[in-house]
Amino acid sequence: MQLQGKNVLQIVSDDFEDLELWYPVHRLREEGANVILAGEKADHAYIGKYGVPAKSDIAFDDVDISSYDAILVPGGWSPDLLRRFDSVKGFVRYMHDEKRPIGQICHAGWVLISAKILDGVNVTSTPGIKDDMENAGAIWHDEPVVVDGHIVSSRRPPDLPDYMREFIKVMAKH
Repeated sequence: MQLQGKNVLQIVSDDFEDLELWYPVHRLREEGANVILAGEKADHAYIGKYGVPAKSDIAFDDVDISSYDAILVPGGWSPDLLRRFDSVKGFVRYMHDEKRPIGQICHAGWVLISAKILDGVNVTSTPGIKDDMENAGAIWHDEPVVVDGHIVSSRRPPDLPDYMREFIKVMAKH
């Protein structure tokens, strides 16, 4: 359990990609991390694209981002909703400024784009937002997972094992 005592913030809203939220949550918990789900409202059931619920532990307004060691942004359509919250963009910018691990998969890159942290960063994502990523200054790669310092990015559900293997390595170093 190489992540014992580490706190991870998993942000959530409706229409997340079910596997892209739950697989990382379970893998990190297996490694001993304390994973907290944060949404616009606390104690609210957000529903994934395929109907799997995720109940938030805390509201965005109640998050003390400095108490977290890493942040995860899920894919699906939720990133388009999540990037509209100043608090969410603030969480991502704080983690970037502090060089704490940031995990993003699939469409999650939209949140990092809106947080304005991708200029010159090597990333991957679903190919559908490749142009968005590049227009934000990112250097896009068509690979299962790309690690650029503290930012770990991945494309889609089939890449989840590679994504989590690399994210756990980055977290274990911090």
